[in-house]
Amino acid sequence: MDLSRFPRRRYTPFATPIEPLPRFSAALAASCPGGVGPEVWIKRDDMLGLFPGGNKTRKLEFLVADALAQGADTLVTCGAPQSNHCRITLAAAVKEGLRCRFVIEERVAGSYDPHASGNHFMFQLMGVEAITVVPGGSDMAAAMAQVAADVAALGRKAYIIPGGGSNAIGGLGYVACAQELQQQCFDLGLRFNRVVVGSGSSGTHGGLVAGFLGNHIDIPIVGVGVSRDPANQQPLVLKEAQAVCDLLGIGVTVRPEDVTCVGGYWQPKYSVPNARMVEAVQMLARTEGIPLDPVYTGKIMAGLIGLAREGFFAPGERVLFIHTGGLPSLHVYEDVVLGRTEVASA
Repeated sequence: MDLSRFPRRRYTPFATPIEPLPRFSAALAASCPGGVGPEVWIKRDDMLGLFPGGNKTRKLEFLVADALAQGADTLVTCGAPQSNHCRITLAAAVKEGLRCRFVIEERVAGSYDPHASGNHFMFQLMGVEAITVVPGGSDMAAAMAQVAADVAALGRKAYIIPGGGSNAIGGLGYVACAQELQQQCFDLGLRFNRVVVGSGSSGTHGGLVAGFLGNHIDIPIVGVGVSRDPANQQPLVLKEAQAVCDLLGIGVTVRPEDVTCVGGYWQPKYSVPNARMVEAVQMLARTEGIPLDPVYTGKIMAGLIGLAREGFFAPGERVLFIHTGGLPSLHVYEDVVLGRTEVASA
């Protein structure tokens, strides 16, 4: 698939590393059926540009290029109070000399704190122009449209980026990731039996599905939900993957069987900690020295661990975990991940 016809900004001058996790894999195997678990590897998309990077960086390479092509001078986007997407969008805006405004959805009542650390500290440090806070369940598209109208009233031009950067243009970032991964596997002589990725706003999971289909990469992708169970998540991912394929014009129809979603690891609510997440964060940090974040990657890795213990992976199966970043929010949950605060059991 030729991505060169789409405008793109380059924020990462290298392919993110693929690394084995031998100590983690050994620790996991001890709790798997028969004492044998999968051979887990990791792709370090937490090392993407716009430091500290993450999966949104790939999407923003295409989204910001589109904004610049349209003559925008302000980026408008939305997310939760500790949104990685908002933080990386702001970093891109600063790098490009643009202004940036957020609509923050308080999905958990009382969770917005203007003096919080983590990503909110980064918002202030990098100079977000304005933050509008709305209650959970608000019409985010309408709220962002109002912010764009406010920008227009100042004689400027806004470019609206959906939550998570999840639309067909943003999804091109994970088509590019699929191509990068394919080349790395060829260069390194690696073959993976399965890929595990987070599934939230659907841009990363959907873009990766489209990229695998379009590049004929026959490796199953397992999306671990961070905010929904499969009945609600799978249709979103399928729709996103199809939108990306249609934008590319590759004539591919995405089938329901192309999209695998796993639930049960994100409860009790989006961004609210649980014990399995704490175990996952501690386990990877203490075996491999790699941090995960409590909202996304911690729960995604909890899903990989849980699936391994259930016998979902064949013994010795080589599994690639896509680390999508999120480091700043880890500091908001220090007491939780160090076990000083009691959390839900699931």
